[in-house]
Amino acid sequence: MAHTPRVGEPVRDFTLPGGVLSGAAPDGGDAGPFERREYSTADHRGRPLVLAFYPGDNTPVCTKQLCSYSSGLEAFTELGADVWGISPQSVDSHEEFARRHGLRMPLLADQDRAVARAFGVAAPGIGLRRSVFLIAPDGTLHWKHVALLGATFQSPDKLTEQLAAFSER
Repeated sequence: MAHTPRVGEPVRDFTLPGGVLSGAAPDGGDAGPFERREYSTADHRGRPLVLAFYPGDNTPVCTKQLCSYSSGLEAFTELGADVWGISPQSVDSHEEFARRHGLRMPLLADQDRAVARAFGVAAPGIGLRRSVFLIAPDGTLHWKHVALLGATFQSPDKLTEQLAAFSER
């Protein structure tokens, strides 16, 4: 297994397929089309990026986690950051998950777990460890949390606190 990137190190660039609901309604109502495209960290330089690795679509803790990030999306965008959810499920699965819960951030498909392995969070049996990485605009790792147990996740408040601290530098 690859080591988890260390704070201050450059993060290895990756590209994954994914999609986002266009005009997603927070209540899960008519959300518009699911816009599919490739997402690349190399194309994202200049803005902070939150990578939220989660084990699976439509599972209880993952649903709670992604719904909380989606509900708090304005706090992230006010700090200039984007949030990408990453799991091993297909883009089709992500579309259904996003529509069911009105998720408003891009969901990326790491079906072969190559990106999870590169970040050191691939885990036998569960697919990957619930983890969050905050990437600075220059592509270096600013902050990370890799969960030992999959039943908890970092709150939007904790993540925006870390983003705000970074923005003040």
